[in-house]
Amino acid sequence: MSESLRVVIAPDKFRGSLTATEAAEAMGRGVRAAVPDARIDRVPMADGGEGTVEALVAAAGGEIRAVEVAGPLGARVTARFGLLGDGTTAVVEMAQASGLALVAKAARDPMRASTRGTGELLLAAIAAGARRVIMGIGGSATNDGGAGLGQALGYRLLDDQGRDLEPGGGALGGLARIELSAKGHELEGVEIIVACDVDNPLCGPSGATRVFGPQKGVTPRTAPLLDANLAHYAAVVERDLGVSIRDLPGAGAAGGLGGGLVAFTRARLERGVEIVMDAVKLRDRLANADLCLTGEGKLDAQSAHGKTVAGVGRLAWTLGVPTLVFAGVIEAGAVAKLGDHVTAAFALCEGAITQAEAIAQAGPLLEQRVEQALGEFLAKRRG
Repeated sequence: MSESLRVVIAPDKFRGSLTATEAAEAMGRGVRAAVPDARIDRVPMADGGEGTVEALVAAAGGEIRAVEVAGPLGARVTARFGLLGDGTTAVVEMAQASGLALVAKAARDPMRASTRGTGELLLAAIAAGARRVIMGIGGSATNDGGAGLGQALGYRLLDDQGRDLEPGGGALGGLARIELSAKGHELEGVEIIVACDVDNPLCGPSGATRVFGPQKGVTPRTAPLLDANLAHYAAVVERDLGVSIRDLPGAGAAGGLGGGLVAFTRARLERGVEIVMDAVKLRDRLANADLCLTGEGKLDAQSAHGKTVAGVGRLAWTLGVPTLVFAGVIEAGAVAKLGDHVTAAFALCEGAITQAEAIAQAGPLLEQRVEQALGEFLAKRRG
């Protein structure tokens, strides 16, 4: 290692305290304090969940645009999407239009909640010139299988009387047929890639309703109905659109939106962090680096399964670049699950610092922890 240390800083958000951009800036200050002449490349990251738009626009250039769309329960909301610097790639988060955070806890109703707004947001991105759309689908309030998205794209979902279905998962049991989109041409030549970090099928014990429904308001009474409705919906989709989504891995993500996107847009479901790393050209940026820093708010058993720290660490490892991980909290055994891909991990909550204090002082603590850890790391390398 020389004085001109080349460091790539690629953290996710620290939920509740720092955005990915803020985390990268704090880590950069820590590096600068330890190695004043270090060459730093800040690359805010995400894994397809909330914060993906901001992270990709910050790392790849571009602009954030706002548009009014239908919210989960029909009221209009302002949703943002990113148009990257190439002018043809857009980044969309379904949570901006159909997210759980848009509905008060007492008002959550997966029987009525719809993904129509996500479809409208997708069309807005295409109208802005996007020919490639990266869509994150974490944090949904819905359990409609993407039916609302299909309706926004111009598909007609009809009951046996030829009437358009009402919004929400509760109406899907009455679906008799799907008529092909009148707006289909708007999707022609558009590549849609979905950041999907779960492999749950649409229906059944490990499907959208049983696994993800309770946080959205699904109850023991409504769960059997909603699950049966999705199974019926999948059968009609397969018959009328020729796409099998019932048992497709990832179809159950976001209340079945993963499956709906495949059915109505022929989207590809991929690992979120892999999509983001490709979009920001992280491999190229790491190729000549001496060190990589990454992190997230909480390092736990799930971090090794498709999360940012695991993806970044694995890529850096393949390129022979050591990786230091920083997190607000590190649960027992979490680092071991990351294996050899991570050189060392450091928590902000250590000693007398409580989790609440770490959240409140996350920026300065992260800066200090990076400075200290980097000094220790370089001392060991020299020794």
